[in-house]
Amino acid sequence: MKLISDTTHRFARRPHYEPRELDMECEDLVSSFLRDRYSAINFPISTEDLTLLIERDTDDLDSAADLADLGDDVEGVTDFFRDKKPRVRIAAHLWEGPSRENRLRTTLAHEFGHVHFHNYLYHVEAGPELFTPVTKGHPLRCKRQTVHGTPSRDWMEWQAGYASGALLMPVSFARRIADATLKESGLIGPVATESAEGSNLIARIAGLFQISLDAARVRLSQLAYLTDAPIASLPLRLG
Repeated sequence: MKLISDTTHRFARRPHYEPRELDMECEDLVSSFLRDRYSAINFPISTEDLTLLIERDTDDLDSAADLADLGDDVEGVTDFFRDKKPRVRIAAHLWEGPSRENRLRTTLAHEFGHVHFHNYLYHVEAGPELFTPVTKGHPLRCKRQTVHGTPSRDWMEWQAGYASGALLMPVSFARRIADATLKESGLIGPVATESAEGSNLIARIAGLFQISLDAARVRLSQLAYLTDAPIASLPLRLG
């Protein structure tokens, strides 16, 4: 990680992470948590464990919040403070039935991404050179909205979004399953997103990690298992 200028003007300088750094940190974090709790590392990580991760590192988790005043598409919010741990609020409707659990899980992981990677920015030990008038003495709110693939120009949301996928689908575990799935068909990646092979890969990852098809597609694209290249040139078959 390195500090660079923050063009959003939240801070004077902000952290820049390479994807591999986020992958390594998230896998280490979730693996350590599961090993300490169960003496084993198995996926999918449970929804209960996602809430426990948040509760461990925050002052408050409101898991049934009314976020209507923030907009119809806001499903999670993290509030940061200078003098205490963050507060996380999750929209109440995400708990309404199994059909919304995948969305709930992604939102919990997204907000934990904010907590883990961004909370230190609001504390004095981070260094006064980071702060601007916007962040001096004022809480800052990060909102999880109902769209995948947050534009990278919003660095806080991009980092939390990437962390969400990396926590739910840690890199070495996701790669192991993706490689095995392609090998079963005699293929090596990447495969075309809209192909039968791509659809099968997305469905396999979504099922094993208990996430939505959209979240699986985004993660597999990040890890270069999916491509939008012309389907005629793909996939490559093993000899």
